[in-house]
Amino acid sequence: MNISPNIRASLYMMLSMLGFTVNDMFIKSLDGSLPVSQIMAIRGSLLLVFILAIAWQQQVLSRVRELFIPLVLLRSLGEAGATLLFLTALAHLPFATISAILQSLPLAVAMGAAIFLSEPVGWRRWIAIGIGFVGVLIIIRPGSSSFDVYTVMILVSVLFAAGRDLITRRLPKALPSLLVSGATTVTIAIMGIVLTQAQGDWQPVSGVQIATLCTAAFFLFFGYQFIVLAMRTGEVAYVVPFRYTSLLWAVIFGYVVFSEVPDFYTVLGSSIVICTGLFTLYREIISGRRSVVSTAAQSQGNVWHEQTTRNDSKEIKE
Repeated sequence: MNISPNIRASLYMMLSMLGFTVNDMFIKSLDGSLPVSQIMAIRGSLLLVFILAIAWQQQVLSRVRELFIPLVLLRSLGEAGATLLFLTALAHLPFATISAILQSLPLAVAMGAAIFLSEPVGWRRWIAIGIGFVGVLIIIRPGSSSFDVYTVMILVSVLFAAGRDLITRRLPKALPSLLVSGATTVTIAIMGIVLTQAQGDWQPVSGVQIATLCTAAFFLFFGYQFIVLAMRTGEVAYVVPFRYTSLLWAVIFGYVVFSEVPDFYTVLGSSIVICTGLFTLYREIISGRRSVVSTAAQSQGNVWHEQTTRNDSKEIKE
């Protein structure tokens, strides 16, 4: 049976989100038994093994020197900051709540692109972004007993991740994504080692904990690979909405593994965030199509003008 590239890409995206969510589930299952910095160091080192193996197979290790540019370092630091805050909060907040807040990342990226990269954002998308962040406020409910320092950490983690994605847009297109992921992984592992040494809280690691971290690293790598396949196989406009399946996976695992049931406000806020995110994507697609049509029309006009000029010149000569 033949499957269209877009259908195949959507399946890849759902598998990617499954991989990322399973990784988070295994880390959360440690229940704070290991310091976050130690988790970063061990999982990062294990993940690096997977990345190096694939990089060697694809023969891109010879291009490592291309990574020594400031943008790669800034992106890696953004990812490391997001990881540190996310893992710290992961053991203290409901699984679905964390995933629901993370759904605001596309909105944060759209807003950051408008402010820092001067990308055009119309009034409809600004309204959608504003409504989306209202959805986030409904989820976190400032002033309630559920709003604490760990909720703030997840929010700041989203800002770090948005910065990472904005920097990614400025990376050279020829730079292999696998090497960028490798540089980020090395940065996270080194940060974990440095923090562990500075805090002096390295804990003995049991076989079960090592197995848990190794499994988490595998599923994180699994997620990385399938998201690359998804973006390279299908159209972005078709594929990106399937990112929101991560919330579905989080709700399922939260209920089955941690006996967590999302409350009414989390469901309501998540629905608002997802709807506004999809609308923002839709407006981006429309703007992109208009830009393509405008460019094509301008090119056609230039061709017509050149042809007319040539005809006029010919008539004058004759």
